[in-house]
Amino acid sequence: MRLPVRVLVAVSLMSLAACASDGTRDVREGRARMVTTTDQLQPPDTTTASGAYEGLSEYRIGAQDVIDVAVYQLPDLTRSVRVNSKGMISLPLLGPIEAGGKTVPELEADITQLLAEDFLQNPQVTVFVREYTSQRITVEGAVKSPGIYPLSGRTSLLQAIVIAGGVTEYANPRGIIVFRVIEGKRMAAVFDLRDIRGGNAEDPQVYGDDLIVIDESGSKSAWRSLLQTMPVLGMFRIL
Repeated sequence: MRLPVRVLVAVSLMSLAACASDGTRDVREGRARMVTTTDQLQPPDTTTASGAYEGLSEYRIGAQDVIDVAVYQLPDLTRSVRVNSKGMISLPLLGPIEAGGKTVPELEADITQLLAEDFLQNPQVTVFVREYTSQRITVEGAVKSPGIYPLSGRTSLLQAIVIAGGVTEYANPRGIIVFRVIEGKRMAAVFDLRDIRGGNAEDPQVYGDDLIVIDESGSKSAWRSLLQTMPVLGMFRIL
């Protein structure tokens, strides 16, 4: 799906802590590109086998997630387990099982196969993710409840803002910035909240480790100089 040309701009940033003037310098030195579809704003580097997302696929289990495992024929195997830092869980009879990087159906199939090999005929296994601990986003700026929030599956930018309590009266709707690491580079994309709410722009997916900043309007703006170099209008130009 193509987006209106005034939807978003992505610019390489050298570090998450860079201030607005650093972002401006990056643009001036040519480390910037126009993005016209959210497909071009790639998932972050953390979406590998050890992370929670692969493109548009479903949630992938990560370290420190808590999952419920239920085996209908063996109640003693029904329990909650936490995925360790190496992506492993341990179950009675079966021992260590790799869970990290797998979807729920994939883990269910693995446990079913292990049980069928030595213990049960036609085992019935159910896996449920109780706590999505491995994938978190940070929302700060002009929202009512800034903080760090876990992702419970696919989440859009608008949904993330709602999770943080919604924007305050001081929010700049044209200054919604998403920071993300892509191919080892800190990137940022600017969105117009009014376009998303009005259905004139796609509501992009957010990923674990994204930083979402809602700029404040008027004199309170901390990102004014950066936003001025990243217009959400027409063609992008190097200043």
